[in-house]
Amino acid sequence: MKKRSFGLSRGRNHESKSQTLSSEFRIPNLNGVLVVDKPAGISSAKAVAIVKRLLKVRKIGHAGALDPLATGILVCCLNRATRLAYFFLKSTKTYKAVLHLGVETDTQDATGEITAQCRNSIVNEAELSTINAVMKRFEGKSKQMPPVYSALKHKGVPLYKLARRGEPVQKPAREVVIKSIRIDAIELPYIRFTVSCSAGAYIRTLCADIGAALGYGGHLKALRRVASGSFTIRQAIGIDELEKSAGSDKFRDALSARIIPASDALTDMPVHVADKDLADRIRHGQQIPNSEFRIPNSKWGNFIKITDTTNNLLAIVENVKEKRHYRYWGVFNAECEIPNSEFKIPNSKREA
Repeated sequence: MKKRSFGLSRGRNHESKSQTLSSEFRIPNLNGVLVVDKPAGISSAKAVAIVKRLLKVRKIGHAGALDPLATGILVCCLNRATRLAYFFLKSTKTYKAVLHLGVETDTQDATGEITAQCRNSIVNEAELSTINAVMKRFEGKSKQMPPVYSALKHKGVPLYKLARRGEPVQKPAREVVIKSIRIDAIELPYIRFTVSCSAGAYIRTLCADIGAALGYGGHLKALRRVASGSFTIRQAIGIDELEKSAGSDKFRDALSARIIPASDALTDMPVHVADKDLADRIRHGQQIPNSEFRIPNSKWGNFIKITDTTNNLLAIVENVKEKRHYRYWGVFNAECEIPNSEFKIPNSKREA
């Protein structure tokens, strides 16, 4: 069986070059979000490692991984902004995908071994009009079976490692939401389409399921993430572009224009602007009575961000039922005296 690459066809070359450049130039105290355009052929973890070395940041994390085959938006949270990753992980994702009809693979994408091929001609002219109707059936909530070649874990071991050893494990189906599917072009045996979906949906599984529903089988040929929550591909910077500009006199200015401040990254989260008194209390870790201000209804539920009068993010707090004070989910000030036990910041999980 052909081994699927979840790592690093080009990683070593990228890493070596990145390490050299980053040792020549240092940009300390970066806090915010950088939208990176991940290239094909490297894992999300490797892409993040490259960015970390180029920017010389202390902490970095991403808000939803892409398989090595895929390209596009990788939301990188820098330093204190890593505390925002939890909110980005759950956001809606939009992809440009290519479905290859008539060929099935063990990984459900183009990196796998072919397991079946359709001997019949792929869709005659009379059937073309039915493709859109079949694909539209996948919109809405459904149960999706995660692929056995994935980064999900079974007893601490990634599923793709078990599958490579000939010990595939099928995880139970989980609920996903396909918010919209739009066909962009049909160039048989390929169908190019745009899909918006909930976090955790596997587009390669969607392609395999669509192929099966059409009666021909299929797999994911190519994938590009073009939106993640409020972030779009127009905001993204390529790793090659970062490497070329690293070490130049204009590198800091170029990054300043690209890095999204933490306060602006959660664009549609309700905001409360703190006066000097409240800002000082937050910086010293004092409790905030939930009678002091109210959280308006929003998709963010009981969360609100608090900024100072110059739009610097001070904290994100949550209103908890039957509690008299807001609960801190993150304080974004170096002088904060809140102990770690006061924070409830969940670990970021890989998004397939």
